[in-house]
Amino acid sequence: MRKYDDEFKREAVRKVLDGQSVASVARELGVSTAQLHAWKKQKLEVATDVEREMIELKRRLREVEMERDILKKAALIFGRHG
Repeated sequence: MRKYDDEFKREAVRKVLDGQSVASVARELGVSTAQLHAWKKQKLEVATDVEREMIELKRRLREVEMERDILKKAALIFGRHG
C-alpha cells in the first residue's frame, strides 16, 4: 500500500470540500474512494469550529450559486416567451 504525505491528503480533501465529487478526485489522484472518504472524515473530526463553519458556508454558497444560475436560465427562457 502506498503512503501519502499529509500535504497530498490535505489537497485531496480540499478538492472534495470545494465541491468536486469524491469519485472524480479519487480517479484524478489515483486513490480509492474509501481512502478519500477516510481522509475527509479524519479532517472533519479534527477541524476547529471556525473550519467547520467555513466548510458549511462554502457548501451553502455553492448551493446558492447553483440556484442563482438556474433562476438566470429560467428568466432568459421565460423572457423570450413573454
